Amino acid sequence: MAVSRSDDYNGLGAVIAATREAGSDHFGRAIVGWLRGHVGFDHCVIFGYRGAARPPLLFETFSPAESHVFVALYQDGPYLLDPFHHAAVERKEGFWRMRELAPDRFYASEYYRSYYSQTKLAEEVGFFVPLPGKDALVLSLMRLRASGSFGTADARLLRDMAPAVIGLVRLRWPNLPADEPATTPRGEAAAVPSEFDRAHIWKSLSLTSREKQVVDLVLQGHSTESIARALRIVPGTVKVHRRNIYRKLKIKSQAGLFARFVEIIDAQIG
Repeated sequence: MAVSRSDDYNGLGAVIAATREAGSDHFGRAIVGWLRGHVGFDHCVIFGYRGAARPPLLFETFSPAESHVFVALYQDGPYLLDPFHHAAVERKEGFWRMRELAPDRFYASEYYRSYYSQTKLAEEVGFFVPLPGKDALVLSLMRLRASGSFGTADARLLRDMAPAVIGLVRLRWPNLPADEPATTPRGEAAAVPSEFDRAHIWKSLSLTSREKQVVDLVLQGHSTESIARALRIVPGTVKVHRRNIYRKLKIKSQAGLFARFVEIIDAQIG
C-alpha cells in the first residue's frame, strides 16, 4: 500500500498526540492505523510482562470470541510457554518474528497443538519494549492463515520502523500501569517474583531443580538436543531426566506433561 509522506506524518502525529490521552484505546487505534498505512495485518494486541506474573492486557483488536482465545485463555496459563513472553522477560528489544524466537520443536509441541493452533495464525511478529526494572511490553501484529505470513519486504519495513514504534510505546507507557487488576495470578497473594522462573509452577511436585528446568524447556518446545545445549549437559542426560520426570508424574508422553501443566494452572486460578 502506497502512503504519501504527508499522510504518514499525519498518522504519526496522531499517534504522538494519543500518547498523552487517558486510557489505552485511543493510542492503540492510532498506532494500528499508522502501522496499517505501511503493512497489512489482521490483529494487534499489547501485553505487559512482569516476570512470571499474569500479563496485563493493554490493548486488543479482537472480537469477543477471538479475545477469549487470544487473551482470556492466554492469561490463564499458556503465556508461561509463549516464546514472546520468554523473550520479553529476557529483555529483548526491537522487532522479532515468532520464527526467530521459537524453540526448534515449537511447532510440533503439545503447547502449539493444544493452544497456539486455536489462534489460526499464519504468523505473529512483535515490537519488544523493555521498561524500567524488569518490566516489558510487547506490541504484537498478527496475520491469520487466510492472509498468509508477512513477506520479506514487510518484515524488513517493520524492523526499520521498530525504533519509532518502541519510542512511541515508551511515551505512552513509561512504566507498566500500577493499577492493572491482573498483574498477579488469580488466587495467589505472593509478590511478583523478582526473577523470571516459569518452573515455579512445579514447586508442589517432587522434582529436582534440574528436572523442573527440563520440564519447562520440554513444554516450551525444545528438542532433547536443544535442552542439552541450553543446560550444558549431554543429550543422554536429558533423556534420563525426562524418564525420571515421566515416572514421578505418572505420565507417558509430552501430551501427558502438558495435561499436568494445565491441571496445575487450573488449580492455581480456580
